[in-house]
Amino acid sequence: MSIPRDVFSQTVSSLFAPIGRYLDGEDVSEILINGHDEIYVEKRGRLHRTQSVFASEHSLMSALRNLSQFVGRELSSQQPILEARLPDGSRVEAIIPPAAPSGPVVCIRRFRQQQLTLSRLIDLGTLAESTAELLRRAVVEKHNVIVAGGSGAGKTSLLNTLAAMAPRDERVVVIEDARELQLRLPHVVQLEAQPADDRGRGAVTIRDLFKATLRMRPDRVVIGEIRGGEALDLIQAMTSGHRGCLSTVHATLPIDTLTRLETMALMSDVDIPINVLRGQIASAVDTVIQVARHQDGSRRVSHVAEIVGHDRNHGYEIRYAFESASPRAST
Repeated sequence: MSIPRDVFSQTVSSLFAPIGRYLDGEDVSEILINGHDEIYVEKRGRLHRTQSVFASEHSLMSALRNLSQFVGRELSSQQPILEARLPDGSRVEAIIPPAAPSGPVVCIRRFRQQQLTLSRLIDLGTLAESTAELLRRAVVEKHNVIVAGGSGAGKTSLLNTLAAMAPRDERVVVIEDARELQLRLPHVVQLEAQPADDRGRGAVTIRDLFKATLRMRPDRVVIGEIRGGEALDLIQAMTSGHRGCLSTVHATLPIDTLTRLETMALMSDVDIPINVLRGQIASAVDTVIQVARHQDGSRRVSHVAEIVGHDRNHGYEIRYAFESASPRAST
């Protein structure tokens, strides 16, 4: 039996009351719960331990079970991992005993209600005006763009900023594992992958959605993150006329981004020679935008790389339109 959304919102406010102030504020980007009595928050890229606690492990588990009931996913000792969203769109990843023997572990990633713009990113020091112009041109000219970086580097935020600059007469299809992107454009179709039920039925993957999307007349496709065999489908779509695709990849340098795409494309069920695959990647990807989180907690664009082709030895030819001399990023 489903819970009405307004009832669920009120219940969440009550059960998650110990962290309510962090769910309401704009300055907290993540809330990390390590058992009922140890709660950290991330502010401006740095972690801070709070004085907040849940009354007991039971009260924290009650909040998580209520959340699992609302999203229709089992949470038990047999299914100890929960992926869900709070009413405000914050993404929740939780692991409970016995997989987390010291108590429930929860990560809540929050999303800005106010959409970032390139001007705001310039003010924050994420990029310079000249770099912003490179990014603006890449979107307007419908480059196929990959935003790359480590965990927490700001890939999704930058992807959201770039996608929001798409012309207002375009049909933009967004595909995600869990809905995070918030595009304030007139014609946006948002699709979300679905896990299998407890009987292994009903799973809908990113790859399934991408294949269906290509038959739905998209002007631009945005994939929240490339993680597997869908990389090959995206690469082949890029090389067959689908321009302006945007996505993210976990990688530390532009060349690593291309290598990661190779690896994930090889995870598909299509047997393709590596030299052919590299040629397709070099033809498909126009621009790699690298973002990094630095030791002071700041997030900055570190590279803007244009992929211009590949050489006779099947190596990638990369031209750096921008390369930062900033301090070394944290790992």
